Amino acid sequence: MNQEIMFKLQMFEQQIKQLQQQMQAVEETSIELSTLNIGLDDLIGAEGKEVMAPLGRGIFAKAKLISEDLIVDIGGKNLVKKTIPQTKEIIEGQLEKLDAAKKELDAEIEKVNKSLTESIIEAQGQMDGGCGGECQHDESGECQKPEEDQCDDCKKE
Repeated sequence: MNQEIMFKLQMFEQQIKQLQQQMQAVEETSIELSTLNIGLDDLIGAEGKEVMAPLGRGIFAKAKLISEDLIVDIGGKNLVKKTIPQTKEIIEGQLEKLDAAKKELDAEIEKVNKSLTESIIEAQGQMDGGCGGECQHDESGECQKPEEDQCDDCKKE
């Protein structure tokens, strides 16, 4: 196999790995947001109850819920007061965007896989004497099929 094809195959492999990593990150974020969305339901009617509030990195503090209003980071370090239903709407919007990103990544992975497959077929064709494996060749690369059954590449030889 020549170096150009090997380079192409390595490039496609790298692209697929990167796309799979992006897909994994999107899926992990999606799971995290879905879990959060479900958890918000537990806060409805919980005013005055004790909850575990995360401080970061697996550290929690007991806290008393004095309001069902939430402070939500809407990006750019902008914090706004939102109700639980409003917060759930924001999360659902983010989940829709993540779903769209998953579909885009799936399409991109499919596109790269198709290019990879075409390159593999091309490489096999070069090794089989140029016909992509349609015909049967001897050790010297000469087609062994009758001329009327040969592929177009072999007929040109």
